[in-house]
Amino acid sequence: MTRSWDKERKARQKRVDAGERFSRGKVIDPSKLTNFLQAVLQAGDRVCLEGDNQKQADFLARALTRVDPSVINHLHIVQSGIVLPEHLDLFELGIAKKLDFSYSSPQGAAVARLLNKGNVELGAIHTYIELFGRYYMDLTPHVALVVARQADRQGNLYTGPNTEDTPTIVEATAFKNGLVVAQVNDIVDHLPRVDIQGDQVDFIVQSPKPFYIEPLFTRDPANVTETQILMAMMAIKGIYAEYGVKRLNHGIGFSTAAIELILPSFGAKLGLRGKIATHWALNPHPTLIPAIEDGWVKQIHCFGSEVGMDRYMSARPDIYFIGHDGSLRSNRLMCQTAGLYACDMFIGSTLQIDLAGNSSTITTDRIAGFGGAPNMGADAHGRRHPSAPWLKAGRQASDARGDMVRGRKLVVQIVETFGDRMAPAFVEKLDSLTLAEKLKLDLAPVMIYGDDVTHIVTEEGIANLLLCRSADEREQAIRGVAGYTEIGRRRDRAMVANLRERGIIRRPEDLGIDPLEATRQLLAARSIQDLVACSGGLYEPPSKFRNW
Repeated sequence: MTRSWDKERKARQKRVDAGERFSRGKVIDPSKLTNFLQAVLQAGDRVCLEGDNQKQADFLARALTRVDPSVINHLHIVQSGIVLPEHLDLFELGIAKKLDFSYSSPQGAAVARLLNKGNVELGAIHTYIELFGRYYMDLTPHVALVVARQADRQGNLYTGPNTEDTPTIVEATAFKNGLVVAQVNDIVDHLPRVDIQGDQVDFIVQSPKPFYIEPLFTRDPANVTETQILMAMMAIKGIYAEYGVKRLNHGIGFSTAAIELILPSFGAKLGLRGKIATHWALNPHPTLIPAIEDGWVKQIHCFGSEVGMDRYMSARPDIYFIGHDGSLRSNRLMCQTAGLYACDMFIGSTLQIDLAGNSSTITTDRIAGFGGAPNMGADAHGRRHPSAPWLKAGRQASDARGDMVRGRKLVVQIVETFGDRMAPAFVEKLDSLTLAEKLKLDLAPVMIYGDDVTHIVTEEGIANLLLCRSADEREQAIRGVAGYTEIGRRRDRAMVANLRERGIIRRPEDLGIDPLEATRQLLAARSIQDLVACSGGLYEPPSKFRNW
């Protein structure tokens, strides 16, 4: 019997034929979108409904929630971001059953609730690169529902500044006999540039309104506290300057925003312009505008865009990756790869840290996912190119003098000892372990493993874990910066004093920093309005951040 080698190709053609009943060429009639989806989908399909950090295929999501669950059910959703309510409506309605994802912060509580109810069968919580890799391995979508700014009638797509995950999703699907459907804001005769070729796109549909974008990376300087400024001062002087870090990534949060905002003041006072923080893998944080304008930043590659930053980025092509059309070209896969292999430091925050330095943003009632933090905050053992910060960290970690010393990526957790509602950041046991036991998960959802963490910064000081030579020293170094949490109060004071003498723990005074100087006067911008002024009026913040 002759074996058929093109079953998938024939199955794809059946989907195309079924979809063409609701389209003219590649253009779907928007009023028939739900009928179209019901025709091209099959029960049990793996579906990537594009939900990125920021941009969402919201029109496609709403249409998908309206299919008949008796016909389309047990879908396996594989997408990086669970952001919209519709993403979870699919599970409550019985249309979808299994979920593999990376990030769900806006819907974190709802994800936990549905898991507890049994509505969702969890595959895994991935890092971005990990999930993208599985698109090409064992989670290849049968159908990809993606989003772009514009298309022409041949299906060529212009993604604009918010390219994000789209090329990765489309390529994995299109070249393995899957169906690609794109939601676009406009169908035009001529595109500013072609980001994805039309021969990879089977159908397009024009949304009745522009796709939703979450302003995820905007932090109002008005909300930066003096405690966060103090931690920023310690981080700059005790880590950035100490190691000469030029290539880096900042996580989301007010503590890293404070660092960005005091580079032109405190950083300049230390004479660090041109010596630190020059090359970034970073979303276009508005709080970095003053440092860009002050000449600190040479180059930024972006995972995605940010609402209101388009005009500013287009006017700064020496800094950002700008297409010949004049708009940003972002790419989450490439930027994550840069963050993993080309950055010497990641600095971000978390909700909980245990005594080994393991951290997680997942609690028993909220599953926020990880996004790219495990990639940014991982020491890449495949790295082979040297740099001064990388080599110095490696030597500190090994305390060796031979030629075979490996470098180490600097992975910094910057946290206040108490978070929202006075919840302690330092705990004996991560909530994520309790959750794993409750849900019988094979792997506890830890964001960054402790053996990757090199420094912890709190308002009490810096713990340099690279210099610890035993598990006991590591535990006491963490306790030594844990403040008045229960973890901090149970420190061995004699051992902590010894660690401080050896420079493993450093307080503000050890760094020559006066906490009384940690005031908002150091901020290069103290409000969103200041950021607009600093940008020369190019930054156009979302309306919810306008208070003038």
